[in-house]
Amino acid sequence: MNPERENEDLFKDMEMLREQMMVSGHHYGLLNSETLKYSQRLDELIFKHQCYKNK
Repeated sequence: MNPERENEDLFKDMEMLREQMMVSGHHYGLLNSETLKYSQRLDELIFKHQCYKNK
């Protein structure tokens, strides 16, 4: 896969997870297990994105 395309897909995934986390946090609270799951997954993608940028 094209590295630029992969990074674009990663960014889209990050935006989608961010939105899901915000909705979950609004409906269920910030300490809800579902909200935390989205937050942890988003952290993983942000880390992956930062590693990609630093190459």
